[in-house]
Amino acid sequence: MIAFDLFCSKGHKFECWFKDSASFEEQKEAGILTCPICDDRQVEKAFSPFAIKRGGERLKEEIDPHRTMQVIQDYLDKHFEDVGVDFYKEALKIHYGETEKRNIKGTATTEEEIILKEEGVQFFKVPIIKRLLN
Repeated sequence: MIAFDLFCSKGHKFECWFKDSASFEEQKEAGILTCPICDDRQVEKAFSPFAIKRGGERLKEEIDPHRTMQVIQDYLDKHFEDVGVDFYKEALKIHYGETEKRNIKGTATTEEEIILKEEGVQFFKVPIIKRLLN
């Protein structure tokens, strides 16, 4: 069994368990997979850090953390507006209904993160992994 974090085209995140990666692809192509929040059928996956293997069985899918982070970064680039250093300001505007609700990404200082948490703004930090060029 393998768990995938799934994302719909509207940015909702949810988790599903599958026999293997091929099972995910089969269910996606058959239109069985839908977002539990908005019923969107445009679902993509990113590897979850969890997998279950039976005693003595080798895990068929190796999880490459750099590849996983690249999948996440690609998803963020495609589905989130980059507001850069204005993340704090834009997140507060969205939270209080002063601007349209949308997916945003950017940077915030530690002090800005504390204020966002105190105001009840939901966000999460994603590390950016830079590969060394040979």
